[in-house]
Amino acid sequence: MVRGVVCPDGSQPAGSGTFLPYGLGEEPCQVCIHARLWVSLWAITGLIIFFVPQTFATRSAGHLTLLIAGVGLAERALYLYRLENGIGDGSCEFQLGMPDWFAVDRWLPWLFEVRNLCSYTPEIALGISMAEALLGIAAALTLFIAVMWVVECGTWLRRDARVL
Repeated sequence: MVRGVVCPDGSQPAGSGTFLPYGLGEEPCQVCIHARLWVSLWAITGLIIFFVPQTFATRSAGHLTLLIAGVGLAERALYLYRLENGIGDGSCEFQLGMPDWFAVDRWLPWLFEVRNLCSYTPEIALGISMAEALLGIAAALTLFIAVMWVVECGTWLRRDARVL
């Protein structure tokens, strides 16, 4: 079941996350790029898990990676939400802040280059800002993956118990 959900859910936020900043003329900030990196990890993990042999170990590694990406995305979304609403203490810079061995802003500047300072995120619909939507999506997807991992562990354990 997760197999059909992961790839579309990884590509849809990535697509809207690039359209909204560039299509609406809102250049991405450092925290937005960090969120985009977590969404990219989500999509890449979904693609890898889709093509590798489906064993308990590979699927569990995939679920763990998706959970880490979901929590990382939720943390960045919460940070951005707090900055946007003046509750957080923090700021962002014009540099992405990645080490030289992971210089994605130099490898793919059209996707990962910081072009703005953090401020208000654009409104998506019904008065919901991009930061609020991203926080809700990250929490929902992380919860979904956690539940699916528990269900899948139960399925694998029952199957292994029948074999013994």
